[in-house]
Amino acid sequence: MDGDVTRETPFAEGRILLRRAGGVARIVFNAPEKMNAMRLAMWEALAEICDELATDPDLRVLVLEGAGDRAFVAGADISEFGETRSDATGAARYNAAVARAERAVEVMPVPVLALIRGYCIGGGLGIAMRCDLRLAAADARFAITPAKLGLGYGYEGVASLLSRLGHARTADLLFTGRRLNAEEARAAGIADFLYPVDQFEAECAAYIDRLAANAPLTIRAVKAALLELARPEGARDPERVEALVRACFDSADYQEGQRAFAEKRKPRFEGR
Repeated sequence: MDGDVTRETPFAEGRILLRRAGGVARIVFNAPEKMNAMRLAMWEALAEICDELATDPDLRVLVLEGAGDRAFVAGADISEFGETRSDATGAARYNAAVARAERAVEVMPVPVLALIRGYCIGGGLGIAMRCDLRLAAADARFAITPAKLGLGYGYEGVASLLSRLGHARTADLLFTGRRLNAEEARAAGIADFLYPVDQFEAECAAYIDRLAANAPLTIRAVKAALLELARPEGARDPERVEALVRACFDSADYQEGQRAFAEKRKPRFEGR
């Protein structure tokens, strides 16, 4: 994907940016003066952007990252709680927006990567845990702190953590609100890849390029299988996955992969 021209579109008064270069889209949480803390409008915009990207057949990878080097997302913007979460009714609306945004990230039909530097706290960790993979720098710090704020942490949020981390890790994070450093987060299964700060951008770029260069129809079929397997057994639709698998074998990309192998060159996949 090298050489693709980057296009940038602002959302939520510029607090979220969508950058697009070829098959790679980047959602940037763009409030560095507040360590990219999430406002209600940002949650709503995140869901809308993901919903739109999910219908794009040319999308290969979605990347989520924070502006600057201090934070991925350092939680919710507490300064607006008096307006948006002043009572149970307001909190319900806010929580519904959070749940919709996190779900929209989770069900994207392509790989979703969280690139994490600095603080990944509260809602930031909630977003990151809905991604397929979390690539973290050595300066990353992780926590979920509702127990320190008196907030109720919703059922879906707990369920998401439980499915990924297990009972004990989820209980520890939510009961204590303690902060994990990058090494602890990797040991806990929160950070999947950990890089030195001075190598972080290059390592992440190489990983993104590797994904974007692979056969997109194959990757979409794998992602669909992962999503189905995450559902309760009785609600799964394996035929949807099998249809995507069959489409791989009927594709021009399958023929290109065979030719490239025989010719000892890198394949050029087009998603067709």
